Amino acid sequence: MNDKLKPLREQIDAIDAQILALLNQRAKVAQEVGHVKAETNAPVFRPEREAQVLRGVADRNPGPMVATDVQTIFREIMSACRALEKRVTVAYLGPVGTFSEQAVYQQFGSAVEGLPCASIDEVFRATEAGTADFGVVPVENSSEGAINRTLDLMLGTTTLISGEVAIAVHHSLMTKTGNMDGVQVICAHSQALAQCQVWLNQNYPNIERRAVASNAEAARMAGEDASVAAIASEMAGTQYKLGVVKGHIQDDPHNRTRFAVIGHLQTLPSGKDHTSLVLAVPNKAGAVYQLLAPLAKHGVSMTRFESRPARIGTWEYYFYVDVDGHVNDAAVAQALAELKDQAAFFKVLGSYPVSLT
Repeated sequence: MNDKLKPLREQIDAIDAQILALLNQRAKVAQEVGHVKAETNAPVFRPEREAQVLRGVADRNPGPMVATDVQTIFREIMSACRALEKRVTVAYLGPVGTFSEQAVYQQFGSAVEGLPCASIDEVFRATEAGTADFGVVPVENSSEGAINRTLDLMLGTTTLISGEVAIAVHHSLMTKTGNMDGVQVICAHSQALAQCQVWLNQNYPNIERRAVASNAEAARMAGEDASVAAIASEMAGTQYKLGVVKGHIQDDPHNRTRFAVIGHLQTLPSGKDHTSLVLAVPNKAGAVYQLLAPLAKHGVSMTRFESRPARIGTWEYYFYVDVDGHVNDAAVAQALAELKDQAAFFKVLGSYPVSLT
């Protein structure tokens, strides 16, 4: 066996040496790019450029490696090269071990500085103030719908959406001991409790459920108190040394959460983009239909439509709309110009590359 493996391992060692040389060659070119960016005060992170690179490697991938695995490798290469220019700071809903943190690394790679925040509000504040270069906030879940606090904060923020990332959300029930002996309360974020309520009703209907700031916070609490069980990711369980009682307890096996990347960067077209808007309409019959008519007129597809109360004491609403395309695309620009003329309130939240997952 060793006689057969030896030449193959020698081939791998030789290939690894070539890969290492090429990686450092790429890094040197990336440093030159950084010098040019510094001269023109251009941003270090260009989400549209990175999206184009990742789509390109997937399209050109001949196999046998899976395209998504190739994209993961190239994302880390770009992250490490970007860090040679500047290590980007990204705020997210903490503490360490949340799905928000997972979304940060899925979008930016691991060569970033994560800034865990106590709330979604704090993520917005850190990004608006420049304490963080970017923030990552949950926007919607495939089971429970929109994250209302994020939508409300989008209304008044000075930041723009510059990217999106969707991740699979698998919840595990965990405790300090790895069993439910002596457990008096099950803690998690309110969204996670809702996403697991059928399973909880069937298995632990008599144990109190308590909503906390995040799943990772629940994991931290469970790590300190054996009477607390947490619903969280296994990554959070590892962070806080918990044992898994039961994995994949979410009611929807395909449960996913979409996150928005916020910052002060206005992205350029990537070739496959979304644009997010907030709108309000005059209080008259047919106003919503008339408001959205320009999208149909110019062939712009609407991919998402959410309403939120205006919270001014009357039965008025803001509408959160996502459309295909970038604000610089001719059809989108024409449709939005007409839409703006008809709207009582109009705000572009950002144009950004569509999530790769």
